[in-house]
Amino acid sequence: MKQFFKKCYLAIILIFLYVPIIVLIAQSFNAGKSRAKWEGLSLHWYSELFSNVSIMNALWVTVSVAVIATIVATILGTLAAIGIYSMKRRPQAFMMTVTNLPNTMPDIVTGVSLMLLYIFAKVERGYFTMVLAHITFDVPYVVLSVLPKLKQMNKHTYEAALDLGATPAYALSHVIIPECKQGIVTGALLAFTLSLDDFTISYFTTSPLVQNLSTLIYSATKLGISPVYYALSSLMFVVLLVLLLIVNHRTADNKD
Repeated sequence: MKQFFKKCYLAIILIFLYVPIIVLIAQSFNAGKSRAKWEGLSLHWYSELFSNVSIMNALWVTVSVAVIATIVATILGTLAAIGIYSMKRRPQAFMMTVTNLPNTMPDIVTGVSLMLLYIFAKVERGYFTMVLAHITFDVPYVVLSVLPKLKQMNKHTYEAALDLGATPAYALSHVIIPECKQGIVTGALLAFTLSLDDFTISYFTTSPLVQNLSTLIYSATKLGISPVYYALSSLMFVVLLVLLLIVNHRTADNKD
């Protein structure tokens, strides 16, 4: 009986989470605008989606910001992880606390803090400030993905490479980086997924003239949602689901 209630509870949670998404995906194929009446199967809203200039511009901003932020955050996060790994125990513990702090803070705190920083520095908010904000919150996730692989590495491998005549740069690129490659890829995928899906931090660190998909959808809700956004949300859900499955698979491999 106990197992039965556990399964029922899990089923209720899954239904509560995923039925609205299933309904949204189904409505994206509805030929009509009414959410209460099914008017036939159609790809009309998907064709309208790809011909909508504002959505395509927001898509370009979303993808370009995610790609740039991922590349920069992966480089900075990997170097930071290597630096933290080489520290002594107490400084390392302190740096790990500092690194974990942004991950535990609500997004709204990070977003408002960055907005106030830009205002204080008199930096006009837009595309560049959004990229900087995404890099800022992506770096800790890369660090936390790379560090476990570094800890699995033999501590003396780097010194051995130097003793054999390798330069520090050569030892870094041919010894350390290959050893933690899986963690780097996992961190990059996680950073890209988080950047692609972010709303709160983007909302506070950009201007109304530069919008990504999440801020565009939020603005559209004030005027009433068009079925075009059902199609957009469905595609975003599928893309993010695939990316998260890849990240989870690689994370499981890292633990093994």
